[in-house]
Amino acid sequence: MKITFYGHASLGIQINDINILVDPFITANEKASHIDINGLKADYILVTHAHQDHILDVEAIAKRTNAVIISNFEVISHFQGLGLEGHPMNHGGSWDFEFGTVKYVNAIHTSSFPDGSYGGQPGGFVIEGEHKNIYIAGDTALTYDMKLIPLKTKLDLAILPIGDNFTMGIDDAILASDFVECDKILGYHFDTFGYIEIDHEEAKRKFFDKNKDLMLLKIGESIEL
Repeated sequence: MKITFYGHASLGIQINDINILVDPFITANEKASHIDINGLKADYILVTHAHQDHILDVEAIAKRTNAVIISNFEVISHFQGLGLEGHPMNHGGSWDFEFGTVKYVNAIHTSSFPDGSYGGQPGGFVIEGEHKNIYIAGDTALTYDMKLIPLKTKLDLAILPIGDNFTMGIDDAILASDFVECDKILGYHFDTFGYIEIDHEEAKRKFFDKNKDLMLLKIGESIEL
């Protein structure tokens, strides 16, 4: 499993020969100006919620690649209305896709489309695939529901928002890693704009002091699990 960071909360996940994008917000992110969305491969696009900084490039990429969009019912209904293919889910539900099993799990946040219309309830994803299991938290506060995840899934990586203000910050993300029982963390949703800028060294030190590994990738950088 290969995971690439495309800035903000945007990720690429490659499982065998299947390419998955998560929350593609790239073309309006000045820090990701070197990423060309026309060169990105996508068989599936996971969308955690309807905010613009998570859906901006979904339509363009899905039209070009014919990717299947996976999200909650309301988000999928929106994109199906644009003629795109989608697979609707809701909290607690799982589905076996060709790349592995996806479960849509709780997140505490808000969710509306750029025009203010209802975007359903936000969520995160637990993906079990290729003998590696990951948790993509989406935009969320620290929630006790995270404790439910390790009751069913032993995680190899937790992808957690760490920028604070709109989501968890560093200290709550450390608690979240305790809740999901995973000490290998990929941080995201940070530095895109002023409200969520972080001190990288301090963040890594705080995780290190708790015997945890926080990875902060450069935009376009990848890791292998």
